[in-house]
Amino acid sequence: MPANFPISSPIRKNCASRRTERRTDMPLGSLEGSVAVVTGAGSGIGRAMVEHYASLGMGVVAADIDGAAADATAKAAGGEVVAMAVDVASADEVESLAEDVYKRWGAVHLLCNNAGVFQAGLCWQRSVDDWDWTLGVNLYGIIHGIKHFVPRMLAGGEPGHVVNTSSVAGFVAAPFTGPYNVSKVAAFSMTESLAHDLAAVGAEIGASVLCPSAIRTQIAYTDRVRPGGPTNEGEDAAGVRQSLFAMTESGIDPTEVPPIVLKGIADGDFLIATKPSYRQQIQTRFDALLDKGLPPTPVVD
Repeated sequence: MPANFPISSPIRKNCASRRTERRTDMPLGSLEGSVAVVTGAGSGIGRAMVEHYASLGMGVVAADIDGAAADATAKAAGGEVVAMAVDVASADEVESLAEDVYKRWGAVHLLCNNAGVFQAGLCWQRSVDDWDWTLGVNLYGIIHGIKHFVPRMLAGGEPGHVVNTSSVAGFVAAPFTGPYNVSKVAAFSMTESLAHDLAAVGAEIGASVLCPSAIRTQIAYTDRVRPGGPTNEGEDAAGVRQSLFAMTESGIDPTEVPPIVLKGIADGDFLIATKPSYRQQIQTRFDALLDKGLPPTPVVD
């Protein structure tokens, strides 16, 4: 905050007053007839979001880098769902997505920046391309979504909400997953910054960060959609992918996530978690930091 930002400023007072406020109403109002945009909609949580939102009578845009997967999601969801092939790492493609959505519907009420990929391996062994790919989707995909949708949502003057998908890796870290960890911590911080900015200007738009625990998705093998195809990561990275796949297979079904998201929005939650274990994970991390120690890697269920 600039040094000359006055403490008596209405914006700052507004921000402070909202800091502990928890809204008990549904900021989105009635969902029927409203519009949602979901990225990473070709599978997993994204597909489950599209199907659930469509079942509630929302118009939904199912965006995914895999156009065929987006089409399959739209067909399975039924209702008013439009599939679009979009690489969220491309600012131009996300801008075109926003333009197309607003030409069709004229409004967006729920923006779910959900696209995500996983990159394993030791930090010093990963190539710049590995980092660019991971951050391009997991962080810049969110940045591009915010850049091209939020101004339009604000100009529309209607209540709305932005949900950015991070992960439990947004507040805990594990070895051999540096690029993924970094991208998810950044996604968490991006959402926190967005929420403060929206509150500071008195916007009728909120922001929440979704931090899934183990969910039965194909996140471990998202390198299949990497431009140019999977790379030779080495045995360590391959082993981490196999371990992640085993963990996610024991997790909850993706269809359980969208109702959790909508309840979190209705409850005024900034952090939307899928398992109660998030409390102990965060507590363990900050207990270690308060003692100036390296936070241990907690069990992720």
